Amino acid sequence: MPNRFFDRFSRTQRLAAVSAVVVAITLVIVFRPAAIPVDVAVVVSGPLRVTLEAEGVTRVNDRFTLAAPVTGNLQRISLDEGDSVKQGAGVAFILPPDLGSREYREAEARVGSARASMQEALARQRQVAVNLGQAGLRFSRYQRLYEEGAVSKESFELARNEAEVLKKEKQAAASLLEAARYNLSAVQTFVDQTISGKPYPVIAPVNGRVLRIHEKNERLVQAGSPLLDIGDPAKFEIVLDVLSSDAVRVRPGNPVLIEEWGGDKVLPGVVKTIEPAAFTKLSALGIEEKRVNIIALLNDYEPRLGDNFRVQGSIVLREAASVLKVPVSALFRSREGWNVFVIKGDRATQKAVTIGLRGTYEAEVLKGLSKGDRVIVHPANELHEGARIKAAE
Repeated sequence: MPNRFFDRFSRTQRLAAVSAVVVAITLVIVFRPAAIPVDVAVVVSGPLRVTLEAEGVTRVNDRFTLAAPVTGNLQRISLDEGDSVKQGAGVAFILPPDLGSREYREAEARVGSARASMQEALARQRQVAVNLGQAGLRFSRYQRLYEEGAVSKESFELARNEAEVLKKEKQAAASLLEAARYNLSAVQTFVDQTISGKPYPVIAPVNGRVLRIHEKNERLVQAGSPLLDIGDPAKFEIVLDVLSSDAVRVRPGNPVLIEEWGGDKVLPGVVKTIEPAAFTKLSALGIEEKRVNIIALLNDYEPRLGDNFRVQGSIVLREAASVLKVPVSALFRSREGWNVFVIKGDRATQKAVTIGLRGTYEAEVLKGLSKGDRVIVHPANELHEGARIKAAE
């Protein structure tokens, strides 16, 4: 039967038919879309952190700029930068001119101002003590509730961190009160020194080291001229500036990880406070941005860091111990929401997904994917549903 069918056609016709079939197959092979090379990642389970990256600098926590309280002849300062000073020691001496009656009244007014500053520092110390007591009670209550499973780990850690921050604020308030007392004593002494004609000493308010000397040589200085900075390099804080729109997501007690500071380890810390006022700063592209300073404290002292050192910080906003996660680079938006391309054989299949926590490089998948699924990262514009793909080696 097959022979009778082909017998109906001449040899030339049969050759033409075979040639047409070969040409058709060749055209299909030639014009068939080539496989699109793609990069692949696997959906896994693991910890996930949502962080806010920011650059910052170190700053001595209790930094005191000692200024000339009066106009007079500054005697040469014998200290050098880095020298240690004791609380109550004279670090500079000024020989004031004789006071007239009007100048004497002004000096008395400064004594009153110094006394008011001391009262303010005392009130702040008492307020911090009250806040610390309340935070301690809250921490004890949350610790008991956490052990009973009544509150989350995040709430318990925030209560603990709040108590730790207030402990350090109590230490700072005590230092400020002591400094105010020494300032009052110094201003009061000035009145007596000008009467006797002796050099007026500028007193170190705290134990510390000389960070900077503004005026070292003997010369006439005006009242209020900065002379030198004193502080304890072992007690410094981290100042991180972020966009104001990001700062609203930060809370005191959030963990902070300090990186790229020059050492080989990450330094853990905690957010102490968020400054209430923003400032304008030009970005690298010349765009004006509203930024806010986030003040953080290290958990442990790092002796290799000093004042005004550059650091890179990551503020932990939220974290989870174990979630299903996918690279952020695999996600793309459509009208329906977030989507990914999943690999099925040698084809790309578009799937809608629901996203939870979203970090810098990874995102939590709540719905749409399973552990072990292979997804395409950095999907190209020409990639579409059913497209033939080739995974990169």
